[in-house]
Amino acid sequence: MAGLTLLALCGLTEHDSWSGASRGRRTVTKGIMDYVREHFGGDYAPNTRETFRRQVLHQFVLAGVAEHNPFEPDLPTNSPRSHYAISEAALRVVQSFGTAEWESNVTAFRRDLSAWLAKYEDSRSRNLVPIRFPDGQEVRLSPGSHNELQKAVIEEFGPRFAPGANVLYLGDTAKKNLHVDQHRLLEVGLPLTEQDKLPDIVLHNRGRDRLFLIEAVTSHGPVDRKRLTEFEALLESCHSQPVYVSAFPGFDEFRKHMKAIAWETEVWLAEVPDHLIHFNGDKFLGPTFAAEPTRRSQAPE
Repeated sequence: MAGLTLLALCGLTEHDSWSGASRGRRTVTKGIMDYVREHFGGDYAPNTRETFRRQVLHQFVLAGVAEHNPFEPDLPTNSPRSHYAISEAALRVVQSFGTAEWESNVTAFRRDLSAWLAKYEDSRSRNLVPIRFPDGQEVRLSPGSHNELQKAVIEEFGPRFAPGANVLYLGDTAKKNLHVDQHRLLEVGLPLTEQDKLPDIVLHNRGRDRLFLIEAVTSHGPVDRKRLTEFEALLESCHSQPVYVSAFPGFDEFRKHMKAIAWETEVWLAEVPDHLIHFNGDKFLGPTFAAEPTRRSQAPE
């Protein structure tokens, strides 16, 4: 699989010479798996896509043989345009196979690998999304609109509606459990064995003892009735007052999901950060007012 992947990255077939290797963008499915099927008869099942990515391409990147998203470095991790390409340093080595320059090119590749990898990682880190927590801690998320929205939740929503709150959990499209405050999660009664059911962000306002469970809605859905039921089951042993929030970048995305949003929850839009939309009228009208019979207006006598 690794050998066929290398040939696909180089655009080579069994009838080509190594000197004809070239560098181009290759997606995992169409650029590599379909190429292998067409030119080498390797008919891999669709569910082996992750095997190519995790057991071959990931190692190629770590070894300096390939690069991830070199033609669009700011692509989000889960973008359908995500791609790989053979590195320029590895391409020179491949093109020289079978020639007098082969040995010297291999030696140069190995000698320069550490410096090349450091430069590559530095260029990738410049595209990460920095997020500063209320306590001053900073983490960096992979690029993409989902994580940009999560940044807005931490830095814009938090200070307005949960001032001084601690970040107990923050996921990432590339690393699900990017930040987990296990000690405070246990304090509020959240079972750590259920992390897979946690929302994108969990904030805890210790002063008011409120627990904010926030879904950043870009690709996945909001807090709908099913999700709300899952959260309520998750918080069975939690003593804090829960606040369920669906966060959207703006009205356009909100309109797509508004019919699915559960009652007794909140909506926050990053483009109007000072306001909340409450899907819960009784909270403000109060039980006495809400229970009053409707009165018809009467004309003065």
